[in-house]
Amino acid sequence: MSNIEPVLSVQDLSITFSGEQAFTAVNNISFSIGKGKTLAIVGESGSGKSLTALSLMGLLPPTASIKGDISLRTTDKIHQLSAIKNNNDWQSIRGAEAGMIFQEPMSSLNPVMRIGKQLSECILTHQKVSKEEAKKIAINWLQQVQLPNPEKLYLRYPHELSGGQKQRVMIAMAMCNHPVLLIADEPTTALDVTVQQEVIRLMQYLQEQHNTALIFITHDLALAATIADEVLVMYKGEMVEYGTASEVLKAPRHPYTQALVACKPSPQHKGHRLPIVSDFLNATQESADVSEMSTNVSGKKRQHTDKILQVNNLKVWFPEDKNWLGKPTSYFKAVDGVSFTLNKGEVLGLVGESGCGKSTISRALIGLLPVHEGQILFDGENIATLLPREWTRIRRQVQMIFQDPFASLNPRMTIGDMLMEPLRVHNIVPNNELKKEAQRLLDIVHLPSDSLKRYPHQFSGGQRQRLGIARALSLRPKLIICDESVSALDVSVQAQILNLLKELQHEFQLSYLFISHDLSVVHYISDRVMVMQAGKIVESGEAEHVLKHPENEYTRKLISAIPEMR
Repeated sequence: MSNIEPVLSVQDLSITFSGEQAFTAVNNISFSIGKGKTLAIVGESGSGKSLTALSLMGLLPPTASIKGDISLRTTDKIHQLSAIKNNNDWQSIRGAEAGMIFQEPMSSLNPVMRIGKQLSECILTHQKVSKEEAKKIAINWLQQVQLPNPEKLYLRYPHELSGGQKQRVMIAMAMCNHPVLLIADEPTTALDVTVQQEVIRLMQYLQEQHNTALIFITHDLALAATIADEVLVMYKGEMVEYGTASEVLKAPRHPYTQALVACKPSPQHKGHRLPIVSDFLNATQESADVSEMSTNVSGKKRQHTDKILQVNNLKVWFPEDKNWLGKPTSYFKAVDGVSFTLNKGEVLGLVGESGCGKSTISRALIGLLPVHEGQILFDGENIATLLPREWTRIRRQVQMIFQDPFASLNPRMTIGDMLMEPLRVHNIVPNNELKKEAQRLLDIVHLPSDSLKRYPHQFSGGQRQRLGIARALSLRPKLIICDESVSALDVSVQAQILNLLKELQHEFQLSYLFISHDLSVVHYISDRVMVMQAGKIVESGEAEHVLKHPENEYTRKLISAIPEMR
């Protein structure tokens, strides 16, 4: 679309998978991108975004075949990428002419190789330099991506770096050979909003310095708005909208694009049902208005006065150094003197960056971490001092929904066995009613009854999170802790899960402790919000007040880092 001579031109690209049930995953898409420009490819999981990116790098699986034309213009020639069949020929393109940053840096980096060696290896592969020169270039790139103490980081292993630092290393690896094209596949999805903002700014700075063409793949239109010159929207392998960022985001024409814009929680959605994609794709012209679809799900604001949880001066410390007798001499204070209350039927939000102590609190509340000092009063009983064998009766009343539903579900158990096991252990229903109760739980979370015979890998991410919710509900708890339970989901799937959580709260009078690093999500679902930094609560209050009138500087920083549609 750009008037500038394109660095990358893709014409009529289709990707088909062979086999017993052959299918076309990407169907007839075309786009181009010029030097120094950014194209955002937007869509849900399964829309074909990542497959499109992998086809540009020659990384598609053997069962995939492509049709169409892909050409990459470098300083001295035009490479017909769609005609390359030999993996050795791809080696001269990957890393040298086109670099890629993946979503999960920990799975992209070799865990048994030092950071510096991995970066030097990339440089030695494509540049005619000595090992000493490669090391100097690598350290220089660690400095360019604004990592502290690059000489020391050069010698560290991936597990010794934070998520944001690992992603910076991936950026250095992708750009150290000055490629003309950089592909970033969901590079910030798992990062806190503040770290996400820093990574985006870094990518934009390096792009400007080296005049690199950037393809940025995301499911978040608000994030695309902050970085892109042009936007391409994909849905089920089809290109449904393509234009300048301002055209697509300010006046989206396709119902799917309109749905992605509307699904993101905003202050206007507070107290109302979030729109979902099917509302737009299935709506008649009369019912397509967002305000009509966003009906109230919670009714009038209820007063919550009866306490279900009271935390007093909670401290969770981990020993750092010990003397020769094995007695700790210094501690890492993950949670340091935190106090709060949660009322029956209330949603209390807990927000903060990774490492601030949010998940440590959640694990202490269900007895998975020892309490150094303080009280945890659940229904008036101090559970901080319980013996391990006494936790069984408490865990029936306090359940948790985890961030990664796939990792928290047993891959070897069917969904029926998984739901019936806690029912049997805690004697919730008689043995002859186990299957009936499991089917009831599936009905509650809007999943078909034939799911009982299936395994976790046969479900989508959103469906697996529904299964996690069903399992948490199986014990009929009073309190559910949601630990980053929607952070890894597409905005449209996220909207479905948030709607479901609100419906279940209203139906069963549940109390939630809702933990997230995303203030917009926390504001939408919560009655009150606490902001946590470095093990302490730095601000708390009504959700509306904290978001619109933050008093603490750290809270203001979190709010300013939330991507907005411009």
